[in-house]
Amino acid sequence: MKKNTAKKGTIARLLKMMFGFYPVLLPLTLLCIVFSATVSSIPAIFMQNIIAIIEQSWQSGDWNAVGGEIIKFVLILVVFYVLSLIAGFAWNQMMAIITQGTLKKMREKMFCRMQTLPIKYFDTHNHGDIMSHYTNDINTLRQMISQSLPQLMISGITVMTIFSIMIYYCGWLTMVVVAGVIIMTLIIKKVGGGSAKFFFRQQTALGEVEGFVEEIMNGQKVVKVFCHEEDSKADFDRLNDKLFYESEKANKYANTLGPVLNNIGNVLYVIVAICGGALLISGVDNLSLSGYPIGISIVVPFLNMTKQFTGNINQVSHQVNAIVMGLAGTQRIFDLLDQEPETDNGYVTLVNAKEENGIISECSERTGLWAWKHPHTAEGNITYTKLCGDVRLAEVDFEYVEGKRILNDVSLYAKPGQKVAFVGATGAGKTTITNLLNRFYDIADGKIRYDGININKIRKSDLRRSMGIVLQDTNLFTGTVMDNIRYGKLDATDEECIAAAKLAGADDFITRLPEGYDTELTENGANLSQGQRQLLSIARAAVADPPVMILDEATSSIDTRTEAIVQRGMDALMKGRTVFVIAHRLSTVKNSDVIIVLDHGTIIERGNHEELLAQKGQYYQLYTGAFELE
Repeated sequence: MKKNTAKKGTIARLLKMMFGFYPVLLPLTLLCIVFSATVSSIPAIFMQNIIAIIEQSWQSGDWNAVGGEIIKFVLILVVFYVLSLIAGFAWNQMMAIITQGTLKKMREKMFCRMQTLPIKYFDTHNHGDIMSHYTNDINTLRQMISQSLPQLMISGITVMTIFSIMIYYCGWLTMVVVAGVIIMTLIIKKVGGGSAKFFFRQQTALGEVEGFVEEIMNGQKVVKVFCHEEDSKADFDRLNDKLFYESEKANKYANTLGPVLNNIGNVLYVIVAICGGALLISGVDNLSLSGYPIGISIVVPFLNMTKQFTGNINQVSHQVNAIVMGLAGTQRIFDLLDQEPETDNGYVTLVNAKEENGIISECSERTGLWAWKHPHTAEGNITYTKLCGDVRLAEVDFEYVEGKRILNDVSLYAKPGQKVAFVGATGAGKTTITNLLNRFYDIADGKIRYDGININKIRKSDLRRSMGIVLQDTNLFTGTVMDNIRYGKLDATDEECIAAAKLAGADDFITRLPEGYDTELTENGANLSQGQRQLLSIARAAVADPPVMILDEATSSIDTRTEAIVQRGMDALMKGRTVFVIAHRLSTVKNSDVIIVLDHGTIIERGNHEELLAQKGQYYQLYTGAFELE
C-alpha cells in the first residue's frame, strides 16, 4: 500500500533539478543568503567587545579611549549591515527569478511528460486530480522554494553561527542551551512528524475534491435531469469532510508547535540568566576557547544569543509545516513525472513516395502517395510498401485488466476500400477493436497487420497519422472554427478546410455563424449544438484525408434530417478508403461491405446486410425487433 508521505530524497532531487536549471544563479543566491545570515549573528561579538571595553575602563578608571573604540566597532557593524542589506536585496530578487523559472520548467516537464503517457493513464486517473498537480501542488512548491527553504537556510546558518560563538565564549552556558535545544528537537520531531503525514494526506484529499467538482460541473445536466443534487451534495460533503479532517489534524500539530517552542525558549532564557548569575557569584573558571573569564561581558551577550538561538529554532519549526506541504506537493509532481511513458519500439515509418515503373521510392515533396519505409536490419536494405489500408486481425485476445478478457480470438480483415461495421451491445468490444488499431492499447495475443506489416513494428505516430478517427464524444479546442478543422492537418490551406467542411455537411451552419469560419470557440464549443460539434469533428477528420477512417458512432448526436445530409458527405468521405464503423443505428451500416456482430468480445456473426438477415440470427432480431440497437 502506498504510504501517505513524501519519499526520501525528494528534497535532494528537487535541489539537483534546480541546480540544473540555474547552475550559476542558484549558487550565487546561496552565497548571498549565507552572508546575510552570518551577519545577523555577529552583533553578539560586537556587544561582547563593547561591554568588555566598558568593563575594563570601569576597573582602570580610564575613559579616554572608550568613545573612540565604541565608535570604531559601531562603524564596522554599520558596514556589515549595509553589505547584509545589499546581499538580502540581491538574494530576494534572484530567488524570485529562480522560483518562477523553476515553476515554469516544472509545468513544462509535467505537460511534456503528460503528452507521452498512454491513454490508460487518463482512463484510470481522475482528471481533476491531474489538474491539481498544475495548481495546488505547484503552489505549495512555490511557497517552499520562495519562502520556506531560504528562511530555513537563514535560520539554520544563524543557529550554527551562534552556537559556534557560544562555544567560543562559554562552555558551561552552552551546555545549558544544548539541553534546552535537545528538548525542543524532540518536540519538533514528534509534532512535525505527525503533521507531515497529515499534510500529505491533505494534498491528496484536495486533489480528490477538485476532481469531484470538475466531474459534477461537466455532468451538471445529467445531475439535474436525474435529480441527483442532494446525492451530489452528500458525496461532496463526504470528500470535503475528509479534506477537513486531514487539514484539521495537520494544522493542529502545526499550530501547537510554535507556542510550545516559544515558551520553552522563554524558560531557557530565564535558566541561562540564573546559571550565568550563579557562575558570576561563584567565580567558577570559564570553560571556553576564548580564555575570557566569566563576567558581565560574557553573560549579557550570551542571554541575547540564547534568545536569538531559540528564536531561530522556533522559526525553523514554523517552516517545517510549509516544507512538509511543499514536499507533499513536490512528491505528487514527481509521481507524475515518474509515470512510465508510452512505449514505442516501432521502426517502420510513413513517408512521402512516388511510383515509377511499378517501383516505389521515397521523396521529399508531397505527392498524395504514401508508403511504409521498412528497414531490414538482417538484410541491410530498405523496402517500401504502398499505404493501401489493408487491415487484418488474426486470433486477437485482449484484456484491460488482467484476468478479465474483453476480446477473445477475434479474426477479421478489411481490404482497401472496404467498409466494415461493428454492431453489438455495450461492452461487446466494438470500441476496443478501434483502440487496438490505433495502438492506444497493445494486444495480449494474436496479430494485427496493416498492409502486411505487424503494427507493433510501425511507429505509433505514423500509424495514427495514417488513420482518421471521429469519436462519439466530440472534443473541440479553444480557437476559431477554422483552427479546429485544421487540427486534423496543421498545414492545410483555408480552401482545403472549407472543402472538408462542405464534404461533412458543416459549411451551411458555419457560414451562418457570426464570424463564419473565424468564429471563436471556447469551452469545447459550448456555443454550438452537439450535432454541430460532431459535424466539425467529421470535417476535422476529412481534412486529414487518411486512407483508413474509424467512425465511432459519428452520427449519434445528429438529428435524422441532418443525418441524411451528413451521410451523403460521409459516403463521399469514405469512398476509396478502408472504413471501420461502430454503429448503434443499424440504418448507418446497411450499405457496409461486411457487418460483424460482436457479443462479449467474440464474433458471433459476419456478412453483409442481406446475408445476415437471411441467417435470421442476432442481427436479424436486432433489425426486425428494434431499429435502434440500444
